[in-house]
Amino acid sequence: MDIKVFSGKLDTQRVDALFIPVFSEEKKLNEEVSKLDENLDGAISKLKKEQKFKGEVGRTLVVPTFDKLKSKYIVLIGAGSKKKADLDIFRRISATAVKTAKSLKADKILFDIKNVDIRENEEDIAQAVVEGVILGSYTFDKYKSKKDEFKIKNLNIRTNRKNKAKAEKAVEIGKILAESQNFTRDLVNTPPNVINPEKLAEIALELGKEYGLEVKIYDEEECEKMGMGAYLAVAKGSANPPRFIHIIYKGKKPKEKVALVGKGLTFDSGGLNIKPGDYMRWMKSDKSGACAVLGIFKALGQLKPEGIEVHGIIAAAENMPDGKAYRPDDILTAKNGVNIEVGNTDAEGRLTLADALCYASEQNPDLIIDMATLTGACVVALGEYTAGVMGNDQRAINEVLNFSQKTGEWMWQLPFNDMLREHIKAPNADVHNIGKTRYGGAITAGLFLEKFVPEKTPWVHIDIAGPAHTTSGWYYHPKGGTGFPVRTITTLLLNKSSK
Repeated sequence: MDIKVFSGKLDTQRVDALFIPVFSEEKKLNEEVSKLDENLDGAISKLKKEQKFKGEVGRTLVVPTFDKLKSKYIVLIGAGSKKKADLDIFRRISATAVKTAKSLKADKILFDIKNVDIRENEEDIAQAVVEGVILGSYTFDKYKSKKDEFKIKNLNIRTNRKNKAKAEKAVEIGKILAESQNFTRDLVNTPPNVINPEKLAEIALELGKEYGLEVKIYDEEECEKMGMGAYLAVAKGSANPPRFIHIIYKGKKPKEKVALVGKGLTFDSGGLNIKPGDYMRWMKSDKSGACAVLGIFKALGQLKPEGIEVHGIIAAAENMPDGKAYRPDDILTAKNGVNIEVGNTDAEGRLTLADALCYASEQNPDLIIDMATLTGACVVALGEYTAGVMGNDQRAINEVLNFSQKTGEWMWQLPFNDMLREHIKAPNADVHNIGKTRYGGAITAGLFLEKFVPEKTPWVHIDIAGPAHTTSGWYYHPKGGTGFPVRTITTLLLNKSSK
């Protein structure tokens, strides 16, 4: 997709469709659009009145120009109330613009934000538009004989002249972030017979080669020498061997070191506590955290931020039932010496993360962030669209939450407390891998992970079980993997690098 920022007059670009955001408070057409309306003999205002178009979010009004203008179609697109407008509204309506463009077979489009007057910076709005267009254009048709042939070829964004340089920079960042998120979506959507732990390691190596990143891959023998008893137990039941992945980005003169840990279950059957069929469906998405880590590194490799060092850590495995599989009542020893009593083999992600967090801590980072499709309980608590955030450092938690508001990747903090810590005390070991009851299950899972991070190391846990995958699609997320939270964490890292 060719993307350009320009600051000329509204109808100077020869495009298929010109998209103009309209807020519900705007009862009349602005001066520039009124001139277009005059050239069309009042067609815009007439249709606006006939169709009772009032700027509702995502609603469109399509006006053909019949070659009276350089644009084949003028499209008013509702942005809702100006008082409520934020950056994510522009991701949403630009994704709607893609659907409209497809229906019109308009592969050259212009999105006008020059006259947008809200609290957000114009360059940030331009970035949001690019993200919405790219994310909204995504399809996963790799395994379909008949492909979706329609693609947006040219996207022009009109801004004020004084903001053009800033907008161009923001647009480039938005393009990289959205494409990296789509890369993550591709990985999540790829079936488990294609992406197993070894293949995930190969993909990390390919990223390293493409972007000059350092990549280390450890096999099961090396992991055993390092004492990763919890992770290896989960992997024992599968014919596909585990692979522990460590990928490193080093910017110039790094002042801060961040470790990102992603849950990498390329498929989760539940193990001996096997899942019912309906719950086993979509378990290719249990690698979403790991895929997000790889997507973040794809973005870092292109953006090349200075002043920061980032470590990506993935304990990739399959959780399968066979004669070698680990059992309920087994006691496992993690890398830091903590003994874990197994209550349920379907609470496996936290066992792989235990050793991954121990390894991450040994890199002496200033901050650890883990992202994992960890608990159905988090989906029950917060719904399908919001991730749960927990951790041991409120400042770091606030930082993640603040950036999630900017990126539109919804997150909400869940509380740690001593009463729930009592729920993971084990009868015969240091800690149980499940709570005493199903209540507060997302929190007890987070409290379990807390055992494997030193108290002095700031740590944030993001349970992405809800928003990592969608069976129906929402906003600019088509059905399947969403790529959550690639943009939030990358934006956080870019902010740290600029300090």
